Amino acid sequence: MSRALVLAGHGSHLDPASSRPVHDHAARLRARGAFDEVHVAFWKEEPALSRILDAVDADDVTIVPVFISDGYFVREVVPREAGLSGPVSCVLGKLVRYTRPVGSNPALADVIVQRALEAGAGPSTGIAVLGHGTPRNPGSERNVLFHTELVSKQNRFVAVAAVFLEQEPDMRGVFGLLDTREIVMVPLFVAEGWHVGVSIPEDMAIDRGELRRGGRTLRYSAPVGTHPLVTGIIEELAVAAAAWR
Repeated sequence: MSRALVLAGHGSHLDPASSRPVHDHAARLRARGAFDEVHVAFWKEEPALSRILDAVDADDVTIVPVFISDGYFVREVVPREAGLSGPVSCVLGKLVRYTRPVGSNPALADVIVQRALEAGAGPSTGIAVLGHGTPRNPGSERNVLFHTELVSKQNRFVAVAAVFLEQEPDMRGVFGLLDTREIVMVPLFVAEGWHVGVSIPEDMAIDRGELRRGGRTLRYSAPVGTHPLVTGIIEELAVAAAAWR
């Protein structure tokens, strides 16, 4: 029986950078050769989630949601659009497994650390893990807090805290939340789309990846989801699901 892997993402009609990491991870997974087919599918772009299984030849399919939060999109939108009934479904005569999102994997904490180090963080640096968050879904914050705690437990940095774009603690208060002279803010986002690339830097007055205030410095790293290490996390989730029946 041939095996296929589908990477499910959000996508955007307005910003092509939103889907680029999903395509990049898929290309690396094709090169690794663990699956006979590797596809991408999106809610807001083509190829559409609602038709992706029509394009898959394999009878054994694993869908990995490339999302940080285990919220509305992962629990409702992707299953609805792909016609899934649970972790294991039969759709169009295919066995389809649906894993937890990338953001649920503990290994993502190591990618946060790597992004912080790439931005120049050291032992005396405060790390702000930046999540989207939303007051409409209390569960949206769960994976951000989970990874913040895992990074903190590594004892690589003097202080680690979670901040959010759309809920408290608000990212704009990061200098009050962390009292270190140097802060690195790491966006726990999948892509360098509109939020990471435009709205957050504008709201925070970050210029060329840096903000100085009162003799203190905040540096802004690349988003976690674009790191090549995330490819391995996607593969790990898919391989672990192979035993599901």
